[in-house]
Amino acid sequence: MREKFIEIDGIKFLRIPIKTSILTANDDILDIIEKFAKDTLQKGDIISISESPLAITQGRAVPVSELKIGLLAKILWRFVANVKYGIGLRAPSSMQCAIDEVGSWRILLAAFVGALGKLIGRKGDFYRVAGMQAALIDAATTSPVPPYEKCVLKGPLHPEKEAQRIKDKLGFECCAMDINDIGGCWMIGGSDGINKEFMEKVMKDNPQGQGAELTPICIIRRAK
Repeated sequence: MREKFIEIDGIKFLRIPIKTSILTANDDILDIIEKFAKDTLQKGDIISISESPLAITQGRAVPVSELKIGLLAKILWRFVANVKYGIGLRAPSSMQCAIDEVGSWRILLAAFVGALGKLIGRKGDFYRVAGMQAALIDAATTSPVPPYEKCVLKGPLHPEKEAQRIKDKLGFECCAMDINDIGGCWMIGGSDGINKEFMEKVMKDNPQGQGAELTPICIIRRAK
């Protein structure tokens, strides 16, 4: 069981995962927060939203069966390195989604720069060139929740605007987070009063989990 509390700079914070129904493209993340979290929220709380569920509500889950895999994707996925935190673009389907998102020329340039970087022992150049939307793509089988285990999950669009929309309506600072179970924690967009460094510290151990918990929302609260 993950710890509910975490200490940041000598101050304790409580993390409260909020369980919801399985989200779909027919849901609005603001409505979901109001339905499942409104009774729990207190003055001064911060709302954290997981990036994949946010993307799902935007219709960004693409069934593999609906993808037309092009020649470029069939070639390039083989050159993506194996990483311990997931498949990423090391699958024809997720590589095709990256090409669809940012364009074939940008992906080709990213592959070229990434190959040069590897020659000098530098990692990460592919994604630095390909951009955040390519980096946020989760391959099929990443999610254990049906029907999304058979979908490639693209990153959410305009996460900072979504976070600000939620703050403007509900009055709580809000952000979207990309977190995994092995220490990866990045804020990908937040409302105007959010502190990126703080959020990446307070959520670093992934208190929402990465399995079938159905907890796409987490409330962060300073402990008394």
